[in-house]
Amino acid sequence: MSATLQKSDHRATLGGPAPTAPRRRPTSQQWAAWAFLTPVTLYLVLFYAYPLYRNLDLSLRNYTVRSFVQGDAPFTGLANYRTVLDDPTFAPALLHTVVFTAVCLVFQYALGLALAVFFNQHFRLSATLRALFLVPWLLPLIVSASTWSWMLNSESGVVNALLSAVGVDPVNWLTSPDWSLTSVIIANIWIGVPFNLVVLYSGLQSIPTSLHEAAALDGANAWQRFWRITFPLLRPVSAITLLLGLVYTLKVFDIIWIMTKGGPADSSTTFATWSYQLGFGNLVPAFGPGAAVGNLLVVAALVFGLIYVRVQRKQALS
Repeated sequence: MSATLQKSDHRATLGGPAPTAPRRRPTSQQWAAWAFLTPVTLYLVLFYAYPLYRNLDLSLRNYTVRSFVQGDAPFTGLANYRTVLDDPTFAPALLHTVVFTAVCLVFQYALGLALAVFFNQHFRLSATLRALFLVPWLLPLIVSASTWSWMLNSESGVVNALLSAVGVDPVNWLTSPDWSLTSVIIANIWIGVPFNLVVLYSGLQSIPTSLHEAAALDGANAWQRFWRITFPLLRPVSAITLLLGLVYTLKVFDIIWIMTKGGPADSSTTFATWSYQLGFGNLVPAFGPGAAVGNLLVVAALVFGLIYVRVQRKQALS
């Protein structure tokens, strides 16, 4: 035994290879973890990473219908992005995208929060009414957009019929450049309010009622309890609600396309509809510029996502 130890010490002194510990074989739990991760990894690669790579490749090459099939499109670098930035549609589409996203986010969040606070009172029929408010969220978008198109029809729409009943002149909601963007904003707000209601209502459920009771005993009224207790404690839930709403609203296509197709005269064109028009809405499709516009939306969503992560990290550290 002592001789073996002396030999090993002598090898270490001479700089020889030290004895290595045997490698551990993966345990059954590790194999199970890899088995569960594999489907998720394949899903992310096939349906997220690869489409993003293909869209980036489309935006950096001059694709035509023939080269799109044969795959021999020449590399053009940032030429497609310069084409998009120089296009006269870029500025109006950017403005419409910003207005559409900002107005929808503000009203969806405000109405969703108001309804969440209202239903948090737990009155009779609260659960039934809350379930009815989820109907717009559960309906397919094509059904919701078609319904709003019928309601806002200039000649036979129910909205203009109600306006006429109170003595207001009919409005060309979908065919007037002054009202088309407003029309799709109203429809999208109606569709997005239930999502905000559900998430914010769940956040309200996690706030201890003892805090409100203590504040009420101290003489705080309902508004003070909401502004000093409820709203600050809802900030994490509000942040993720606004982020998800932002990402969803940036890419809204179905509602706008079904109701106005981005018109009239591009008055309701956003980046989402413009990307589709460039890639598939013309006889001679411009795949590269269309992909470039889509990538601008991806970058915008990524920037806001990074801002959210940074803010959350600062709040966690503080």
